[in-house]
Amino acid sequence: MKIAFIGGGNMATALIAGLAGKLTAGANIHVVDPNAAALEKLHAQFGVSTSSALPGALAASQAAPGDVIPTAAQAEASGAGYQAVASADVIVLAVKPQSMREVAEQLRPLLPAKGVDGGPLLVSIAAGIRAADLSRWLGGYAAIVRCMPNTPALIGMGITGMAASDGVSAQQKAAADAIMKAVGGTVWLDDEGKIDAVTAVSGSGPAYVFYFIEAMQKAAEELGLSAQQGKELALATFTGAAQLAAQSDEPVSLLRERVTSKGGTTYAALTSMQSDGVAEAIGRAMQAAAARGQELGREFGGAN
Repeated sequence: MKIAFIGGGNMATALIAGLAGKLTAGANIHVVDPNAAALEKLHAQFGVSTSSALPGALAASQAAPGDVIPTAAQAEASGAGYQAVASADVIVLAVKPQSMREVAEQLRPLLPAKGVDGGPLLVSIAAGIRAADLSRWLGGYAAIVRCMPNTPALIGMGITGMAASDGVSAQQKAAADAIMKAVGGTVWLDDEGKIDAVTAVSGSGPAYVFYFIEAMQKAAEELGLSAQQGKELALATFTGAAQLAAQSDEPVSLLRERVTSKGGTTYAALTSMQSDGVAEAIGRAMQAAAARGQELGREFGGAN
């Protein structure tokens, strides 16, 4: 499988680390990114080919007054990127959401026309970019899988929500699943609109966990423990409890009840949380995250 990454940031690097030499050879992976240092590191670590630009700039013979003319080196890199991306089976779009439309315009000439079979699968991991908008920017191209990974993917323990457009074949869907499983688990959705819910649960979820850990660390210090002791206790508690829940066939609510003896210390703590409406606050926070995800989709996709 030949894979091209447009963008070589942290998430792309995590995916490449999970893919190179496993799902496909490093030589079958190409990375396009303007950061020369990042490209050198990726090549050295994983044996991938690289280029600094897509063929988005006009050649000197086609340039109009005011256009920026690429240097010879940039033109050569752009040509190498063109060939590698054009021959890819899968193109992973790992750029910032605000850059996606420009990238799509550069990719469009490399893709077959609407209704023509045989093009690559596009896997987008950019937050807030709806598949319909990406397809429109690509001239109606329909083989798109939209993904919402999360930051634990950086250590191979992520979870990714995924939704396939109608133009994605069963083989392409399997390829997308294999790629994202390089950094953790996958959850497929029957409706792309549910991506905003995934964002609220797992996309933004690591920040909720970090926030709670911060609060526990602070409380530990207020109770007389050192900062290091508070950190060790909080982190080990979260790690252990999460693993216990993951490995148990029993509902999380039952695991909680087993730790909560009426009249005991845990009961006192949870009663305080219930009085403060902690569960309701978490629900409101997740609703806010989902609503913002919808807003971002409209903002990024609003332009024609």
